[in-house]
Amino acid sequence: MSSDRRYPDEISGPFPTPPITFTDAEDRDIEIRPYDSTDHEYEALAEMYVEFDPSDRAQGIPPGKEPRIRTWLDGILADDCYNIIAWDGDTAAGHATLVPDAEGDNFELAIFVLQEYQQAGIGTNLMEALLGYGKSVGIAKVWLTVERWNHPAVSLYKKIGFETTGAENFELEMAIRIGEDAA
Repeated sequence: MSSDRRYPDEISGPFPTPPITFTDAEDRDIEIRPYDSTDHEYEALAEMYVEFDPSDRAQGIPPGKEPRIRTWLDGILADDCYNIIAWDGDTAAGHATLVPDAEGDNFELAIFVLQEYQQAGIGTNLMEALLGYGKSVGIAKVWLTVERWNHPAVSLYKKIGFETTGAENFELEMAIRIGEDAA
């Protein structure tokens, strides 16, 4: 949104650094690990987004058609982005990414969990692991936008430590500090 974005003064955390494993609320063994750029992981992510429920799309993402999904994935899986995937065996159940903003020193967060895996603790673990991963690579500040009526997401973000820093008609901007600013 803007380069004059506000961030909390206090550092949140600590957050776990992936890989992490846990048993979700549906008794599934879930592993969260960084994206490793293999064809297998790329194809599993593309398949996850093809299966993504259209009602769970927000702000135009993820795209709806496979060619557009692949173009979008190519952008967010670039070398300057940080990605982690929640795995249920060989199935990508969720994905979270940190994408640098225009200045390149702050990162926008996006998270997606397949509908059949929602409400099982995967989103919370995925967010926390992504923030731990971000801190481990030297990221200090993260922001996101969320539709203001998406109360479950807003509650999750607040629980993790995000603070509302701006509000447009339909969206809230939220931010978190996970590390010290570079000197």
